Amino acid sequence: MSKRPTVLITNDDGIDAPGIKHLWNALKDIADAIIVAPSEEQSGVGLCMTLRRPLQVAPSHRFENSIAWSVSGTPVDCVKIALSVLLSHPPDIIVSGINRGTNSGRNVLYSGTVGGAIEGALREIPSIAFSCHEYNPNYAWVEKYIAPIVQHAMEHALPLGTFLNVNFPVERLQPIKGFKLTRQGKEYWLENPDKRYHPTEKEAYYWLGAKAAKYEEEADCDVAWLREGYITAVPIHIAELTDHQHMKARKDHFEQLFNNASN
Repeated sequence: MSKRPTVLITNDDGIDAPGIKHLWNALKDIADAIIVAPSEEQSGVGLCMTLRRPLQVAPSHRFENSIAWSVSGTPVDCVKIALSVLLSHPPDIIVSGINRGTNSGRNVLYSGTVGGAIEGALREIPSIAFSCHEYNPNYAWVEKYIAPIVQHAMEHALPLGTFLNVNFPVERLQPIKGFKLTRQGKEYWLENPDKRYHPTEKEAYYWLGAKAAKYEEEADCDVAWLREGYITAVPIHIAELTDHQHMKARKDHFEQLFNNASN
């Protein structure tokens, strides 16, 4: 009998969030699950890591028969601590989520959930981020889709430096129509500042807030397919971010201009 795979589970909503418990529940029967997640919510931290304060690591007993730790840092901190301190060998796959709120389009640049998956991809470990389009989702209906997607990623290797970004549509609006392996859309979170005043000092302060920056989306992208009721998966490549077209077009002019100026 083949050895059970090891899955490292993290998130950005915190170790006590319902989404990570449902993610663990979906995977505990097919893999040895190890949970390393933030002790508090870390939404919107992206690839942030903690460098100027110590990280506290504590065992958690929230996940029956599974090893779990909470970390007083970000999802990236959790993955780094897991790989360099807590685990004796790298996991077979890293899975992050299930996030409340969409991480479709360019929101991947802000998401701590996606940040955990990106850290895995940078380490050349297969990684998947799972998110629900609505902010207060029914996680239970999502569970049945998690294990097949994770098994597929382990059986059909992602390219090195690529992770899979999976988003689930709003279930209550329409029946789920199917799956789409698709491209990334353009939508992202724009600030929506709410100005308030301190009740005694009268000084202004702000809740930054957020609202979706809408674009005319291509029909074949995650944002558009989610609106149509499809589960979307986007393979996102982060191993190299160079804009080769721009480099090719401007290389000679740029180098000649500044080399001549420096002589």
